[in-house]
Amino acid sequence: MKHGFLRLILACSAATVSFTAPALEYKSLADNAILYDAGSTKAQPQFILLKGTPVEVIVTVDKWLKVREQGGGMGWVERGSISDSQQVIVSAATAEVRQRAEESAPLVFQGSKGLLLEVLEKPVGAWLKVRHRDGQSGYVSLKSVWGI
Repeated sequence: MKHGFLRLILACSAATVSFTAPALEYKSLADNAILYDAGSTKAQPQFILLKGTPVEVIVTVDKWLKVREQGGGMGWVERGSISDSQQVIVSAATAEVRQRAEESAPLVFQGSKGLLLEVLEKPVGAWLKVRHRDGQSGYVSLKSVWGI
């Protein structure tokens, strides 16, 4: 009996250790959107986020998503407010966008904190291929942006 209980404890411990958290999911807003304090248009409006703003999806319930924006504010937004394209926001004081995914590559442009950049490809190591709304594209360090 004593050994059976010990095996149960060890099995529970192993199950706890092997648990992995789900991957973070980021989306962008298709248009300006009101975030509510609950998943309903009858709920209290909290704040408005602008078109293209990246958000982290916390939970999905029917046609509503609970999301967090870069500054930590959370609220509920209708699923229809989510865009098919993905954006990131510059979180560093300045982000350098380079021709290739390497620090020594020529500089294409610099972006200031708060600038939205369209994601063109999945990350390559520590780099992300992005496009500025003016059409310039290149690679930015993942450390310089939020939303991916």
